[in-house]
Amino acid sequence: QVQLVESGGALVQTEESLTLSCTGSGTAFPFNYGGWLRQRPGKEREAVALILLDGSTTYSDSVKGRFTISRDNAKNNLYLQMTSLEAEDTAVYYCNAHVNGSAYWGQGTQVTVSS
Repeated sequence: QVQLVESGGALVQTEESLTLSCTGSGTAFPFNYGGWLRQRPGKEREAVALILLDGSTTYSDSVKGRFTISRDNAKNNLYLQMTSLEAEDTAVYYCNAHVNGSAYWGQGTQVTVSS
């Protein structure tokens, strides 16, 4: 059974950096797609970053240039490096992975950015 476990969420100040991790287990195959989504207070869940098997990435306009998504295929880990954090980045962040036609989600990790 595939499981995703997130870690790294914290309370930080604006302009600081933070790295989120997502560890996958239960499959011998690398994720076909891996991504991070977030849900800000009172708003719909939104996609933040996506990484494909070949390493190509896509970012939302709101985080482009500040966030970097990466993956370790051997370990099925996903990472989100966050820099120049803003108050608007406060949200619950979720990792998502697709493998062998199925989608999996982490439990979410809280990131709070204060001035």
